[in-house]
Amino acid sequence: MSMKLIPPPSPNEYAPYAGMYVDLVPADGRILQHLKDNFEAVQQLMATLSERQLLHRYAPGKWTIKEVLVHMVDDERIYAYRAMCFARGEQKALPGFEQEDYAANSGANERSAESIMAEYEAVRRSTIAMFSSFTDDALTRWGNANGYNCTVRGLLYHLAGHEVHHFNLVRSRYLSADPGTQ
Repeated sequence: MSMKLIPPPSPNEYAPYAGMYVDLVPADGRILQHLKDNFEAVQQLMATLSERQLLHRYAPGKWTIKEVLVHMVDDERIYAYRAMCFARGEQKALPGFEQEDYAANSGANERSAESIMAEYEAVRRSTIAMFSSFTDDALTRWGNANGYNCTVRGLLYHLAGHEVHHFNLVRSRYLSADPGTQ
């Protein structure tokens, strides 16, 4: 089954800092398919990692892979919520969030990899279903989150690129630095 095409946002449709994430996503409009495929790639990689690897920190003070995964889930929930609010016409500015506090209070390292991945999959399915339901008009509605004006589709491309960013970091910094993955 083919998924809805959602054209990429213009640079003014997301916060300036989000450009680094949006640039990681193909601009072919197949963003929902990319979300599905990217989740499957994360799932496949995580299935190969031991508990020791999932608790690895590539440097002092950095998150473990489990904490990164839960951060990705938290971020997706927050950006999907913002998108839902703006798609429904919310005019109030939405707050930011402190990712370090969220990670510190996530309890990720005490959870099983299976429970994290089950939650991740549920959130991903929900995200794809929600964005699939939005009309073209809803996808281009504006709102303000964390002091930045953005569109619904700008938030979608941000959350997709954010996942790619962290997946790339896991592969390059966590796994390449951990001799147990060689």
